[in-house]
Amino acid sequence: MASLSASNHVARVLSVANHMADVDAESRIANSWRRCLISHKLDPARQGPPQTLTEAEIRHVAEPLEETIRLLTPELDDLARVLRDAGYCVNLADANATMLFSRLPGEADTEIFLRWKVYTGSNFSEAFEGTNGLGTCLAEQKPILVHRDEHFREQWGIFSCAVTPLFDQAGRLAGAVNITSCRDDLSRAAHQLALAVTMEATRRMERAIFRDHFRNAWIATVPDSSGGGLLAYDDDRRIVGACRSARALLGLTDGLIASGIDLSRYIKLDHSRDADDIVELRRADGRPLGRSHLAPPLRARSSTLRRDAPIDRFDALHRLAGRDPGLVKSVKRLRSIGDHNLPVLLRGETGVGKDVFARAIHAASNRARNNYVALNCAAMPESLIDAELFGYEAGAFTGARRDGSKGLIVQADGGTLFLDEIGDMPIALQTRLLRVLENREVWPLGALKPVPVDIRLISATHRDLGRMAEEGAFRADLYFRLRGLEVRLPALRERADRDDVVRQIAREEAPDCRISGEAWSLLAAYSYPGNMRQLRHVLRLAGCTAEDGVIMESDLDLPPFGGRATEALGAAERATIIEVLRKHGGRVTEAARTLKLSRATLYRKIKQLKIETPQ
Repeated sequence: MASLSASNHVARVLSVANHMADVDAESRIANSWRRCLISHKLDPARQGPPQTLTEAEIRHVAEPLEETIRLLTPELDDLARVLRDAGYCVNLADANATMLFSRLPGEADTEIFLRWKVYTGSNFSEAFEGTNGLGTCLAEQKPILVHRDEHFREQWGIFSCAVTPLFDQAGRLAGAVNITSCRDDLSRAAHQLALAVTMEATRRMERAIFRDHFRNAWIATVPDSSGGGLLAYDDDRRIVGACRSARALLGLTDGLIASGIDLSRYIKLDHSRDADDIVELRRADGRPLGRSHLAPPLRARSSTLRRDAPIDRFDALHRLAGRDPGLVKSVKRLRSIGDHNLPVLLRGETGVGKDVFARAIHAASNRARNNYVALNCAAMPESLIDAELFGYEAGAFTGARRDGSKGLIVQADGGTLFLDEIGDMPIALQTRLLRVLENREVWPLGALKPVPVDIRLISATHRDLGRMAEEGAFRADLYFRLRGLEVRLPALRERADRDDVVRQIAREEAPDCRISGEAWSLLAAYSYPGNMRQLRHVLRLAGCTAEDGVIMESDLDLPPFGGRATEALGAAERATIIEVLRKHGGRVTEAARTLKLSRATLYRKIKQLKIETPQ
């Protein structure tokens, strides 16, 4: 729909809702508009922000989903990184359309989202806000794109929203994954592509929820049109769980599952081979269902566990270390410091899994029952890091919440604060962080007194902070505070157990497939400049495109590193930086401001791209 004035928009809504406009009378947008007028009694001309919860209310609402949010945060962060350049905000909402997790895009777009309160704590139920991506998706429990003037309320016409419902391990509606853009240069077709990306990411999140909930059961992948339903059963082959698509395919209900129904009534499988093998699935009447990967319980079977067998809280770290000597040594050092509140600095290239390692350190500590709070210093605009990290009082600035914000440091009190890409933190905020570490208290913006805090700090970077400190691009005193224990995470190409890592990620990302000899040779030889993140993407895509359950060399999206696309992108970035530096007479601080980068980030790019600053 074209951009309309407020009065024209209202007239359009009324005519469509009353079946007078020349549109598909049964379109989802038209049906939603009718619900808004007839059932919800809403006014399309009404102005005003959405209902927004206080900090205390957000904590109360989010508490039942706390573990789910932690589980899904890496996938949500990946989705935000993929869509950030297109100006998308990424949100996770509960089943009542209250946003409980948000990742805002670049600084230019973020101001609009803050002004309209498209962030954590805001409620976009269709019953309150009319037709909108989040509310209408949850009302219908189907993916939807609501593009600009398709919104019921005229004021939301500056946004386009693509949303996918999120279902839990029992097929119940748990919430929705929402992406929203305010860019007017993106077509509906472009948003449709973004919706497809979001749908695939949401399916991965649902599988993660299912696998986590049934981690002590056997899990079989049941081939279906959605890319694979999941079925869980115990050692006695009684079905204990089934995802939404598997329930629909096999006709399973809550009652049947609760009764402990035998697996053989629905599926036949050969369990005599190794549990990690791919097996053939057949319906009970013998009709083939396709191939399945059988994932064993993550813990040892209950029948072989002694009741008094101790559980090693460092298990997750040992699994991440694998058989790489350097990582094994690092985990031993982490064990040796025990529960001492020593800061940890993780160093490694982008994509090596620094956040996963940090979470494992937290899980192994005596703080594991308390909050793990993470912030990516490079992913958030410089102007927002201060408020997000240190918090603020009510009315501290325009657009602030009416009850203020605790800030991430206070949220992490008693637990662990993880600061990723800390090398990109502005110098002024480095000074404030240093005071927090020295005084064990934080001053929120506008506060009259400090708030005492007890945190363990884990930070991470892909940069050489020691050299940055020598060059004045990073505070030396903060650097020495951060590196209580420094752990280097090797690049995937450097790991001594690289083949083991590739096999394990293949099981996780392409569980229904086997890898041909040629494809395996390529996977084993590739250098992976994007490390674990790139490997996961490659195998995830290959698992979707493989025919007959066999990943071939042609299924692997492994471009030569430094190829033409990469070179063209680097050349364009280099030319832009050179031109901006020239305009500012080589003054890096002013150039960084123009490019909307931190000074430290610009110095890094100058070094990476071998740019000589004009004199």
